[in-house]
Amino acid sequence: MTLLLPHLIVAPVVLPLLTAAVLLLLGERRRRLQSILSVVATVTGLLVAVAILIRVDAGGGRAAIDVYLASNWEAPFGIVLVADRLSALMLVLVGCVSVGAALYAEGGWGRVGVYFHPLFQLQLMGLNGAFLTGDLFNLFVFFEVLLAASYGLQLHGSGWPRVRSGLQYIAVNLLASSLFLIGLAVLYGVMGTLSMADIASKTGGIPAHDLGLFYAGSAILAVAFLVKAAIWPLNAWLVPAYAATSAPVAALFALMTKVGIYAILRLWSLFFPAAIAAPTHFGASALLVGGLATIAFGTVGLLASIRISRIAGFSIIVSSGTLLTAFALRSALVTGAALYYVLSATLAVSAIFLIAELARRGDTAPRASSLDAEDAASEDTNLDDEEAPLIGRAFRLSLALMGLGFICCAVLIAGLPPLSGFIAKVALLSAIVTAGAGPIATPMSGLSATAWTFVAMLLLSGLVAMVSLARAGVRHFWSAGGSTVPQVKVPEALSLFLLLFACGLLTVYAEPVLRYTRSTAAELYTPATYVDTVLATRARPAPARSASAELSEPP
Repeated sequence: MTLLLPHLIVAPVVLPLLTAAVLLLLGERRRRLQSILSVVATVTGLLVAVAILIRVDAGGGRAAIDVYLASNWEAPFGIVLVADRLSALMLVLVGCVSVGAALYAEGGWGRVGVYFHPLFQLQLMGLNGAFLTGDLFNLFVFFEVLLAASYGLQLHGSGWPRVRSGLQYIAVNLLASSLFLIGLAVLYGVMGTLSMADIASKTGGIPAHDLGLFYAGSAILAVAFLVKAAIWPLNAWLVPAYAATSAPVAALFALMTKVGIYAILRLWSLFFPAAIAAPTHFGASALLVGGLATIAFGTVGLLASIRISRIAGFSIIVSSGTLLTAFALRSALVTGAALYYVLSATLAVSAIFLIAELARRGDTAPRASSLDAEDAASEDTNLDDEEAPLIGRAFRLSLALMGLGFICCAVLIAGLPPLSGFIAKVALLSAIVTAGAGPIATPMSGLSATAWTFVAMLLLSGLVAMVSLARAGVRHFWSAGGSTVPQVKVPEALSLFLLLFACGLLTVYAEPVLRYTRSTAAELYTPATYVDTVLATRARPAPARSASAELSEPP
């Protein structure tokens, strides 16, 4: 076990890659075995992510950053994987959502089309690699791996709605990939390296005549990431694509926007640290305005949506806008609260995507016979004809559990007490008021106009989400009166329970999780430790050869 610990950081990338290869060798005739192996590998990936998080959380300073030199080449020349507090947190989030999605797919979606499980594992490889890599070019590689897998997963199950929205999804992401490559080329031309830590160490010494190109390359990269983060007006592709795809894929896709947001936060904190003056706030105004506009767009979409899957899609847009605005305020306190918010919001949206598919299944399920109502009303033979109708019809267990799950998701997304969504919103509002961030302060309170706008948008989006989700809940779970009975399989119910259980853990252990996210934000805004640790990591010396071996070699 001690020998494996130094290589633990590479496991989130290697494990899904090897699993995908084994799944391909098994072939499509052994789909049951494929499904079991995929679930086992995904659960193992979650356990590895938790082990990495515990390991980095136990250390302090450089000990909290674990660096893996692939092929034993030092940065900036070799491929480097870096596990710090932020990347470990995102790995655990990927593990939780992927376990829920894999279990749900085991209920039947994994057998609808071919190569579902290998594509699922390849997407996990891309997600984990994007969060671990310390090199911009390999970030592009992992982006392309997860995007290529997502193209197949988005179209899984076929059907014209998936094909139409899938073509839009592919076109937009190919454009983003092209911008990514252009931004990389510009940055490499200016800096001569694509190592994140190496670029961060050289930003202070960029010649004046190259600053314009450096900012241009950074801006092009930012646009590519913002497309993935679903910022307005570059997010028209998201809701149709996510609403049309299968439930486990949509739940996994809830992580896709978080990759873009992670890349923005990581690179912005490294290349433009808040501790340095003047042009370091490059792009902050655009990010702030774009984030607020994204919240507004998502809020309007929530109000206009009736289908649960579309409500979930617009909830992702609202959460993306919230995170981008919070990061634009350049406050470690606000960023720490936002990192807690991303955990709760992502888990809740993933769960509600699963519920949306169950609700559609209930809409098309055979209706309960009128004999059930007569049996329910005649259980007490002493009831007269006027009292019998008051008994009504009993709700089926699957419908009742699904309704309770929907209520939990609605409470989480709207930010109502007592679950983690409420804690996240309160932590964000408290951090915004404490930080008082923004350029235009109001004399009566010390808060800025930006802070007041953000607070108002947070409260309004929560209110609208509650109205929209309540309307959808009445339509799907109440107005039908229990007359439709969706068939819910055990793996599907278990996946929904695990996602909501994770939200429950976030609620119960809110204090230590918030302490962790605040420490993560503090490290992000002091990137010198990250840079020094990566660049100071040395290659392991080759094992010494014996004197007899040297003598036996030919001259």
